[in-house]
Amino acid sequence: MSWDAVIIGSGPNGLSAGIALAEAGAKVLILESAGAVGGGTRTAELTLPGFYHDVCSAVHPTGVLSPYWKKLPLADYGLEWVYPEASVAHPLEDAPAVILSKSLEATADSLGKDGKAWKKLIQPFLPHAEDLIQDSLKPLGVPKRPIELARFGLNAMLPAATLASLRFQTERGQALLAGNAGHSVLPLGKPFSAAIGLLFSVMAHMVDWPVVKGGTMQLSQALLAHFQQLGGTVQTQHMVASWEDIPAAKVYLFNTDPLQLAHIAADKLPKGYRRRLEKFRYGPGAFKLDWALSESIPWKDPACLKASTVHIGGTLQEIAQSERDAWQGTHTERPYLILCQQSEIDSSRAPEGKHTGYAYCHVPHGSKRDMTEAIENQVERFAPGFKDIILARYKTGPEAWHTYNPNNVGGVITGGAAHLPQLFTRPVARWNPYTTPNRQIFLCSAATPPGGGVHGMCGFYAAQAALKRLG
Repeated sequence: MSWDAVIIGSGPNGLSAGIALAEAGAKVLILESAGAVGGGTRTAELTLPGFYHDVCSAVHPTGVLSPYWKKLPLADYGLEWVYPEASVAHPLEDAPAVILSKSLEATADSLGKDGKAWKKLIQPFLPHAEDLIQDSLKPLGVPKRPIELARFGLNAMLPAATLASLRFQTERGQALLAGNAGHSVLPLGKPFSAAIGLLFSVMAHMVDWPVVKGGTMQLSQALLAHFQQLGGTVQTQHMVASWEDIPAAKVYLFNTDPLQLAHIAADKLPKGYRRRLEKFRYGPGAFKLDWALSESIPWKDPACLKASTVHIGGTLQEIAQSERDAWQGTHTERPYLILCQQSEIDSSRAPEGKHTGYAYCHVPHGSKRDMTEAIENQVERFAPGFKDIILARYKTGPEAWHTYNPNNVGGVITGGAAHLPQLFTRPVARWNPYTTPNRQIFLCSAATPPGGGVHGMCGFYAAQAALKRLG
């Protein structure tokens, strides 16, 4: 059988690329080395029977707001978003938690003295927030809202620690922005580390960050079903270790990290380009714990149970120290955590009366240290008695991340560092970042713009580039 396009890897970007190509009438094959599609969007009983854990991604603001996925009939294939009362809870020592929700007024009230400053920072972006998201989740080009994007950029280009200190006078406002900026996996003193923090803050006032009913794998299954409905074909348990493992096609799209592309397509790409791919910087890795819990997490402030995501790290200074340590190759005893409590929103995730939870911290690239004690101590700090409700735990460190998915080099789950040298020119500087010197070969992974996150936009834009080649 001859193919118009073969895609290597079936994560969200690979599936999105396949759908976009199939929509245009292309004959598409997706190859996946694992036994099921999904990459970072899978769900499994990692701890005990009946406890369903999201293996990697769990909470999906960029997924529900994805400009491409919003156009797809994914609900027809069973995709259901489940919304919490709030996106983020940020607990603090001896004070009520800060609660970030869709309501700008309620969030401002939660921030106290910094409420007006929060509204002044965020409110100007909300009237055209959909366009801002679309402009942010695409490669460099002509924006739909140039004035709004310029205003956003003036704030986003700053280090997150600087923006937080300039805009907010209290610990509460500074901590909330720092917690959102921590998703960037950058030291908060680096330029543009404010970009993700600001973008996530805007998204939280567009929609309360949802989970997928039944587990993140249901998102993968919906994308897969739509792809197959369009005539696409998937082969699982098909490892691509060399070019000989790929059937002949007119174009090839790699939903892989740059190193795999350089290795698999070695004879098809110029040596100089391969060397540039090999210089791609990945940044810190992740250490994650999944828990089966006997009850809800006993937060000091029960309002934390309203949120799908809890940022644990205390103050701006503590979060900044944790992220700086991971970037510089050292470990911290008080790591910044991104904690998700899916079963509080979706009761299908655990047996009746029981719960699931997960938290991860950033660690040095390739770290081998077990961060279990440090992570659980941090949760216990804001939820006394937490350790007593753990029924079972499952650990995933950098080595396990790489074994699970070869794209997770050194335990990196974000597609590579989003620092200034790679913010706009990932994986290398090219007019079209999805192309390579070989006109048949394209890259569609999170190593391309707009980078990490579950949104499928890297795959969508790579497919547009490939369609020009197909004519």
